[in-house]
Amino acid sequence: MPTVETRVGPVAYSDDGTGPIVVLLHAVLHDRHDFDAIKPDLARRYRVIAVDWPGHGESPAPAGTPSAALYADVLEDLVAALDLPPAVFVGSSVGGYCASRLAIMVPGRVAGLVLVDTGGFLGGPVAKAYCRVLGTPAVMRRVLPRFVRSYLQAQTDNDEAALQRVTERARTAEGVELTAALWRSFAAADADLRGRAGLISAPTLIVWGARDTAIPLRFGLATQRLIPGARLEVLPTGHLPFSSQPRKFLALVEPFLAQVLPVKL
Repeated sequence: MPTVETRVGPVAYSDDGTGPIVVLLHAVLHDRHDFDAIKPDLARRYRVIAVDWPGHGESPAPAGTPSAALYADVLEDLVAALDLPPAVFVGSSVGGYCASRLAIMVPGRVAGLVLVDTGGFLGGPVAKAYCRVLGTPAVMRRVLPRFVRSYLQAQTDNDEAALQRVTERARTAEGVELTAALWRSFAAADADLRGRAGLISAPTLIVWGARDTAIPLRFGLATQRLIPGARLEVLPTGHLPFSSQPRKFLALVEPFLAQVLPVKL
């Protein structure tokens, strides 16, 4: 498994296929295998890079407290170290926040965004209080395994595999602390992109699971209103539409990729 050195240590990633680049960024406590249901199809036409965030999958725990902003820094380090040309970033949950911040801070690296049940545009006192509560380790310890099952709404074998992996991590002290820290970080000012969303110039497709209980659909509607020209599509899934309904997800994403990442035939 290749790794790249970042400011918080090495980060593991897979690298498959050739052509224009699609980068896959997973959710908190998950890993790059969430995308296994769509990666082979994408790799037939694109170079697909799937990242394990620090402390997830095959990437060691980061130096310092994990946070959404820290992971966004890591993404900047990764694209710089790999010297990636403009790519499409498919970001799930915290991955969507990181991809969006990259599009704001380093727009030349981003050809397009696919934001899936994304963080970064929640904001408001109620949403921030929600993140602080879930960011309390004692609370997270009590609710996490049930919370995972609720938001994932498993429909496929890939969902079930993700559910098993994440539930196992959710039952560990390290998993609880990591998840609480990431949720808590979304209450911080640097994780609120609402005031800078107008700076996103990359074409943006938003895909949301209508049954997501972690980041409900109303936040998807709000995100669409904030990002200039963004299009919102809704699928009858939980937090991982690309895993729960991969064919329908690809039917939305592949035409978008063809528009922003033309492939020479």
